Amino acid sequence: MNGELAVVLILLVGAIVMFAIGRPRMDVVATIMIVALPLTGILTVPETLAGFADPNVVLIAALFVVGEGLSRTGVTYRLGDWLARTAGTSATRVIVLLMLCVALLGAVMSSTGVVAIFIPVALSVASRTGISPRQLLMPISFAGLISGMLTLIATTPNLVIDAELQRQGLDGFGFFAPTPFGLVILVLGIGYMLIARRLLGEEQIADGTKRSTFGSLILDYGVDARTHRYRVTAGSPLIGQRLADAEFGVDAMVGVLVLERTRLLRTTVRTSADDAVLTTGDVVVVDLEVPSAERRRLRLEELPMTPDFFDSYSRMVGMAEVMIAPNSFARGLSVRSIRFQQKHDLVVLGVRHRREAAGNAFPAIRLATGDTLLVAGGWDAIHRLQAQPQDFIMLDLPAEVKEVAPAANQAPFAIGAVVVMVALMVTGIVPNVIAALISCLLMGLFRCIDMPSAYRSIHWPTILLIVGMLPFALALQRTGGVDLVVDGLLGGLGDASPTILLAGVFLLTAVIGLFVSNTATAVLMGPIAIGIATQLGVSPYPFAMIVALAASAAFMTPVSSPVNTLVVEPGRYSFLDFFKVGAPFTLVVLVVSVVMVPLVLPF
Repeated sequence: MNGELAVVLILLVGAIVMFAIGRPRMDVVATIMIVALPLTGILTVPETLAGFADPNVVLIAALFVVGEGLSRTGVTYRLGDWLARTAGTSATRVIVLLMLCVALLGAVMSSTGVVAIFIPVALSVASRTGISPRQLLMPISFAGLISGMLTLIATTPNLVIDAELQRQGLDGFGFFAPTPFGLVILVLGIGYMLIARRLLGEEQIADGTKRSTFGSLILDYGVDARTHRYRVTAGSPLIGQRLADAEFGVDAMVGVLVLERTRLLRTTVRTSADDAVLTTGDVVVVDLEVPSAERRRLRLEELPMTPDFFDSYSRMVGMAEVMIAPNSFARGLSVRSIRFQQKHDLVVLGVRHRREAAGNAFPAIRLATGDTLLVAGGWDAIHRLQAQPQDFIMLDLPAEVKEVAPAANQAPFAIGAVVVMVALMVTGIVPNVIAALISCLLMGLFRCIDMPSAYRSIHWPTILLIVGMLPFALALQRTGGVDLVVDGLLGGLGDASPTILLAGVFLLTAVIGLFVSNTATAVLMGPIAIGIATQLGVSPYPFAMIVALAASAAFMTPVSSPVNTLVVEPGRYSFLDFFKVGAPFTLVVLVVSVVMVPLVLPF
C-alpha cells in the first residue's frame, strides 16, 4: 500500500466513523472531505468540486422540486384520502393499498417525502379500523425503500451508479432498467409483510391511534398539569408588553398559549403570534405554573383552568403533533435554543423524547430524530408548518382539519408536468436532467409551486453528501484503492462464478449500508463493482445493478435509511423489531437479485 492510498483510506474511514456515530451531520462530514481531499495533493480543487457540475446532482435537485409540486397541489394527499376511503376495515387490503401507493408514488418522487405524507394517513386508517399502527407503519417504510428499485430516478443511489457507468465511458441505465427487479420485489414484499406483520404484535399503542382530540394529546404529553390561567390586574409590570415578549420571571421557558380579552361582554382569543399588547383585565394562558411570589410581583390573579378549555376555543387555537425529521436543523439542540415560537409562531407544549413524555424538563432536552413535539397556536401557523416538512413532520391534527394544499386547483397541471417528464425520460428525446428541469418550469408556469417553495424543497444535505463523496471514487481509483478491494474480493472467493461474486457484492453493499447512508454506499461500491466486472472480463451492468438494488435494501435497522427512522416513534418500534422483520426480507431480496439480474442483464 502506497502512502497516498493510506491517506485516502484514513479520510474514508474517518468519514465512515462520523457517518456511523451521526456526528457531525452528514453534510458537514461531506464538506470536511471536500476541504481535505485537495489538501492531500491527490486531487485538484476542480476535480474535488466537479460534483457540483454533475448532471445527476442537478437532476436530483430538480426531482425534489417536482415532488414538492405534487405535495403543494394536493396530489399526494388526495391519494391518501382515496386510500382511507377505499381500504375498509380489512388489514390485508389496507397493507396492500398502502404499500402500492407508497411504492408507486415513490417511483417518481422522494421516498422520504412519500413516507412522511403517508404516516398520518396510516395513523388515521388505524384509528378508524382498529388495526395496530405497528402493523401499518413498517410496511410503509419497506415500500418506500422498494420504490427505489422501480425506476432510475426513484432514489439517489440509482443515479449515482448510472453516473459512475457514464464516467467510465459506458452507456447508462434506461429509465425502467430497475423495474423488472423492483416489481418482483414489491410483490414479494407485500406478501411478506402480510405474514411478517404478526411479528410486530397486534396491540394498540396507548393514545397513539386516537389523537384526533385535544384532550388525548394533552394527556399524552402531560400538559394538563402545567397549564394555568392568570388575569393581569391593575399595576402589573406586564401591562404594555407585547404578548409574545411577556416575561413571567420563571427560570424556565414559559409559553404563552393564548390571550383572552373581554370587551363589551364579548370574549376574543388571540395567540402568541398576534402583535397584541397586554392591558388590564387580560387573561393569559401559559404552559407552566408561575410561583406565588412572582404572581404577587407581577400582580397576576390565578383563575380556574377548565378541562375543556382547548376544545372550547378549537376554532381559534390549534394544536398538532410534529416529529423531528431526519437531518432536521433541530437535531442535537434543545427546545429553548431552536426558538420555535419566534420562527413558527407556535408554542411548544411538551416533548416525547425516546418515546417518553419529558415533563417540565422538556425545554432543556436535546432533540433527536424521531422525537415528537406538541405545539399550539393559530391554525394558519400550524398549516404553514405542515406545508414545510423539511425539519418538522406533522403527525396528527384534529379530525376536522383537512390537509393543506396551497395550490390544490393546479393538481391536473402538476400531474401533466410529471407525465411530460417521464415521457421525455423514457423516449430519450432529451437528457434526463433536461426533462426534469422542463417539468420544474412547467410547474412554475402553471403556479403549482413558487420559487421560495422550490428552493426550500431541495434537500441540500443530500446534495452536499453526494458532492462530497463523489471525489472518493476518483481518489481510490487514482491511488489503487479500487484495485486493492477488487483483488481482495476476487482472491477471497477464488475461482467462484460471476453469480457468486454478485452475491458477495450485494452482501458487502448491504453490510456497509448498515452504517453509512445508501447514497454514500453507492458512491463507494460503484467503482468496485465495475472493477470486478472488468477484471473478470464480463459485462459491468449486472454488477452495477446489484449495487443499486442492495443500496435500497436497507431494511435491517432503523438507522439504515431516513424512511425507517421516520416510522420509529409513531410505530413505537425498537431496533430488534426492524432486525427480526428486515433481516429475512433482505435475504429474500438477495436471492431474487442474484437470480434475476443475470437473466435480465446477461454477463
